[in-house]
Order: sequence, then C-alpha cells, then structure tokens
Amino acid sequence: MDVDVVVQWVKTEWTKQSRGQPGATRRNAAPVGFALPHLMPAVHEVRLGERYDFEPHWLKESSEIDRIALTLREEDDVLSVQLQDTMRAAPRRWNRPSPVRLARGEWVRWQINHRWSGGCCGEWSYELTTLNLVYGSPSDAKVFLGTPTRHVDEQTYLS
Repeated sequence: MDVDVVVQWVKTEWTKQSRGQPGATRRNAAPVGFALPHLMPAVHEVRLGERYDFEPHWLKESSEIDRIALTLREEDDVLSVQLQDTMRAAPRRWNRPSPVRLARGEWVRWQINHRWSGGCCGEWSYELTTLNLVYGSPSDAKVFLGTPTRHVDEQTYLS
C-alpha cells in the first residue's frame, strides 16, 4: 500500500425477501461502519448478507487497494478519492460525483447501491456498497462509527 490510508468496505446484500417487512427492518438496521481491529494502514472488508440475518462477516485483511474500484491521488498532503462504479448492474450512473479531497485525519463515507437479476429463477438481488476511508493513520479504532468529514450518497431507488 503506497498511500497512508485505512479502507473499510461494507457490503450489504439481500433479495426481495428483505425488501418488505420484517426483513427490511433488519436490513436497514445493518451498520455501515465498524470499529477497526487495529490502526495500521490496511484494507478491510465486511459482508452482511440476508442469508446470515445481516450479521457481519469479516473477510481477510489486505494491504492492496483495488485500483479498479478506487482511484487515489496524493499531492501536497491532500488525498483525492474517487469511487469507481465497477458493478455491471442497474442502475448505471452516467453522471458521477467529483472526487473527494481529504486532508490528513479526515475521512469519507461513499455509498452506492445496485440491483441485478441472477440465478436460474431471474429474481432480483441487491447490494449496498459503503466505502469508509480515512487518510492517514486514525487515532481511534472507532473512527468509522462517527460522522464522516465527507459523505457521498449515490443511493437511488431500486425497483
């Protein structure tokens, strides 16, 4: 990892069973940020799925940033962050937000959602992807439980 960041991907997945009640209540209560296991630069991924009643499952930690999904540019102690929409799922976003600029110690929460038809039955699946990213080493493991310096919300209605 050549940029001093801590990245946390939170991916919440569901089907039509959790679009209505009582599933939607559990889904909407799922966290979009978690306390970090340590304060060192790393990439963490947490999955919350309908089939596991939206309980968090931590995936293996990495030191590599997915350069296809995330563009980072550092200049004069300012970090430019751009989340790329790499999912081949609806809805496509043709007008995307500008990159977010962060000073050291600041963090961004960037959210985007999608739906797609899959499997043998053609039923819809849904995903909310939340990127939590802090520039520089955080001073508190609970940084992503607070209010972000910048928030980009690309969520849209998923029919």
